Amino acid sequence: MIKKIKILPDDLHVYFNSEREEIYPNIWLRDHARDEINWDKRSNQRKTFTATLDFKIKIRSAEILDNGKFIQILWPDLQKPVNYSYEFLLNNSLNNKSKINRLKLWKENDLDEQIYIDFETIQSIEGYKKFLKILHQYGFSVVKNCKTEISSVENIVNKIGYVRNSIFGSLWSFESNEDKADSAYTQEELRPHTDATYSNDAPGLQLLLCCEYKAKGGDSIMVDGFKIAEVIKKDNKELFDVLSTVNVRGSYIGDGVFLEAERPIFNLDSNKELFQVSFNNYDRAPFRFKKDLTIKFYEAIRKFDLMANNKEYQWRHILKPGELLIFNNWRVLHGRGSFDGTRKISGCYINKEDFDSSCRMNGIY
Repeated sequence: MIKKIKILPDDLHVYFNSEREEIYPNIWLRDHARDEINWDKRSNQRKTFTATLDFKIKIRSAEILDNGKFIQILWPDLQKPVNYSYEFLLNNSLNNKSKINRLKLWKENDLDEQIYIDFETIQSIEGYKKFLKILHQYGFSVVKNCKTEISSVENIVNKIGYVRNSIFGSLWSFESNEDKADSAYTQEELRPHTDATYSNDAPGLQLLLCCEYKAKGGDSIMVDGFKIAEVIKKDNKELFDVLSTVNVRGSYIGDGVFLEAERPIFNLDSNKELFQVSFNNYDRAPFRFKKDLTIKFYEAIRKFDLMANNKEYQWRHILKPGELLIFNNWRVLHGRGSFDGTRKISGCYINKEDFDSSCRMNGIY
């Protein structure tokens, strides 16, 4: 709750009961007024004509209401005061805990049964929230006891968002197929990677349902890319900087398309916080830079790739019929062991923004 406030010439100093404090500029507070004049509650859109506001606007008066749940501010250009909730102010604090610190970064020995959940459990509201929390915290989950039909994939997709179409179609079922121009359709080992490094907006989630397994091998591999980033940043900041600043070009050539995109392997936001790992040595396209950086780049991707292929960082599991693996393609690298026999999989992609939306709507973040 809000303990006290102090009106400054151009800001409002807010003291929270948690011993945290924050200074909010007046212009920011005025721009975020959510009264009936400035905010459309129906559409959740701003009505304020921000460009017409006085950037040096002063607070006429301010007081704490409801035992610290709200601050009420009277602005000189409005007739009625505006309420700002404790939650709104705290959620927009510059001192908020880093998003990545809320995740559970892992190696192989950190995982046990916590990533498994039953298909029927997900059908309830609370069960679905539990599923989202697992997926958000660990970056992947295994859904057990699914019907070995593509309708099981559709059921889960429709709870999160909608199927993302791609060069592979929308919902798909596949087994090894050498006619396809992609290594995923072979029976060979697939080293850990993320999908669609050749796409400007890589898919957020991938779902893989095992429909039939009459084979030897073919274990699914998960690797926490965020954990690898954490270790490299701690052990070798120079290599971390290379991996987070050098744009790596990915391409897909085949099946009648030529796709290409580029971004760093460790994609950081404006606060230098990691939000995406993007690595696929299979799809890396040719690109050049000066010799010194070239050598350092190869040193960096060698470090990253050897860690991703180290079993200490790998969760491995042979999917049984009725088990569905779902993972965050912006965080977790996936791979597959080589196999002999029949292995039939159904699945699809979901946009990252749809997963984020579902998490926000269900109070996960």
